[in-house]
Amino acid sequence: MTEEKECCKHKHREYSEEKNLLTRLNRIEGQIRGIKNMIEEERYCVDILIQVSAVQAALNSFNKILLSSHIKSCVVEELRAGNEEVVDELCKTIQKLMK
Repeated sequence: MTEEKECCKHKHREYSEEKNLLTRLNRIEGQIRGIKNMIEEERYCVDILIQVSAVQAALNSFNKILLSSHIKSCVVEELRAGNEEVVDELCKTIQKLMK
């Protein structure tokens, strides 16, 4: 008999946290659609670049919020349970985010 491996980790989020994250993502999605429209409307390159920069800033803000939540909940819980490997995972994640 073989063990089934867990395909991915899950995290339950409070309603307010989930709503905040989804609201931010919906706003970012709208910004992306706006950039697509700008391309289709043959808008000036600089105007498009400014909008792309705004999307990058919004994604960075989203990441900061999610990372903070991750540290305060998932990482702390794992450390309390004795799983110190979570620190290595966190360090690798931060390295990826800082590329």
